[in-house]
Amino acid sequence: MTSFATSFVTSKWQSLVPFLQNLTQQVGDRLLMDFDTARVAIEKDDGSLVTKSDQWADEYIRTALGQEFPNYDVLTEESSQILTHREWSWVVDPLDGTTNFARGIPIWGISIGLLHFGTPVFGYIAMPPLRQHIYGWFDGDDVAAFMNGRSLHLPKHLESSDVQLDHLANYFFSACSRSLEKIGKSKFPFKLRMLGAASYNLLTVGLGSTIGAIEATPKIWDIAAVWVILQATGVTWIYLDADWHIIDHIFPLALDKNYQQQSFPSLVVRHPQLVAIAKQIILDH
Repeated sequence: MTSFATSFVTSKWQSLVPFLQNLTQQVGDRLLMDFDTARVAIEKDDGSLVTKSDQWADEYIRTALGQEFPNYDVLTEESSQILTHREWSWVVDPLDGTTNFARGIPIWGISIGLLHFGTPVFGYIAMPPLRQHIYGWFDGDDVAAFMNGRSLHLPKHLESSDVQLDHLANYFFSACSRSLEKIGKSKFPFKLRMLGAASYNLLTVGLGSTIGAIEATPKIWDIAAVWVILQATGVTWIYLDADWHIIDHIFPLALDKNYQQQSFPSLVVRHPQLVAIAKQIILDH
């Protein structure tokens, strides 16, 4: 293993940033070129779309991570989805928001998370069309999150304990289309936004753009990186099972398991005071 690869094991997480920034910059530049030209997509067995850009980015990132960290697993959406017993595992979504990408909507990105024995500890998300690089780590007392090199903190508003439903009309809540079908409602006390990229959908809560977000069927490569960043910013993450019942935790993941089909329904809110409201609106259906 290279000296670079071993440096962050002693909690020097910042040393990962230049490597991942350079890697996602290279991949992002190529994807932006593809985005401006050909975006032919085909439908996978699960009904989602995939493009040649997804496949190219998947191979490029897998190769780069494998060369720099030869003793680590690399799980990606388009290749291997088995989490083995190795201590460290990269989990990659090479193009989160493929449908947006294929249809010309500039909300898509690259998500790279690092797991230690099945628990995410570092996350890096690049959104090339938005020129945003968001990353962070959550490892005991070593906690931090950044966007474009600046420390990321939640806005101080909405911290009052007397938050009421009728105060939320001008705040955003981000959802996926499958979530609305599950919720079964047509009227909400906040303005809904559907962004079409699972990791960024959840990330908007940590960025302060939305007060909450729900994802009905995210896979591990959708949430590995953003989970770390949101934990570092203090966002409340509510874990759900397949029937949308609240569960205690989802990490650490079971090892020696194929995660291709498993979803991790998740509800996140900006502040703990919003948990009761979110449960009432989203889960009581």
